[in-house]
Amino acid sequence: MNVAMGMVTRSRSRGLVAASQGGGEEPAPPRSREVAAEGRKSHRSLKHQRKTERLHVAYEASSGEKGEGAEPLKVPIWAPQDWQQQLANIRTMRSKKDAPVDQLGAEHCYDPSAPPKVQRYQVLLSLMLSSQTKDQVTAGAMQRLLIRGLTVDSILQTDDSTLGKLIYPVGFWKSKVKFIKQTSAILQQHYDGDIPASVAELVALPGVGPKMAHLAMAVAWGTVSGIAVDTHVHRITNRLRWTKRATKTPEETRTALEEWLPRELWGEINGLLVGFGQQTCLPVHPRCQACLNQALCPAAQGL
Repeated sequence: MNVAMGMVTRSRSRGLVAASQGGGEEPAPPRSREVAAEGRKSHRSLKHQRKTERLHVAYEASSGEKGEGAEPLKVPIWAPQDWQQQLANIRTMRSKKDAPVDQLGAEHCYDPSAPPKVQRYQVLLSLMLSSQTKDQVTAGAMQRLLIRGLTVDSILQTDDSTLGKLIYPVGFWKSKVKFIKQTSAILQQHYDGDIPASVAELVALPGVGPKMAHLAMAVAWGTVSGIAVDTHVHRITNRLRWTKRATKTPEETRTALEEWLPRELWGEINGLLVGFGQQTCLPVHPRCQACLNQALCPAAQGL
């Protein structure tokens, strides 16, 4: 508006100067001046209207008030087809809780009468022994260790040969003897014989992997820190297509599952699927005919 007024003022000034000098065109007749003034007024009004419209549109596009009270945009989260029904069917098949993991898992392999700190150490030790080992074998090794009094001090006082005989025939028992001794020494020196209360510190211990760390957090500390994925969970979730794409390692599977599986289910999944893998969804020759998910399982369609 100010610009237009400035232009009119300068135009009038030039006209006054020309008239005073007696040159240029003759002044327009009164009627012509009125028409010209009305034209300029109409032109300015149109420009003002267009400018107002443009400002109005710009305000609507950038106003923060327009979105107040509206729900934020939700980014779609991928989830596998039929996963809820598949999970419900697995719960039904596991309702008897009679798989080896239900009686011999880490939560059953410690002395309930021992002090809490000792119980936590025993839980961690049972998890270290369980890698690549059947639950029955792990439970047998833990029983032999518990009879001797299983503490950090007792393990450090046991020579390697004796410790090897006590835990044999767990998988990779020679390596586990070394890892158990190293970890026990670290716990004695840095944790007063207790175990760390974080996944990061647990996986830093010799012989402790992510699955063991998450299970130790759940069983020993009562904290769900993530999904514990072992070979059973890795195999079954890939068969059910519970990962967006096929995964090659348990850690890849854990990451893929945690992207979509509701957190309230994280603590349940390991025990549920491990038992299911021990009884029905076997590594070799799975019992698809007896599985309630036969019609819903992509892997079963190819068998």
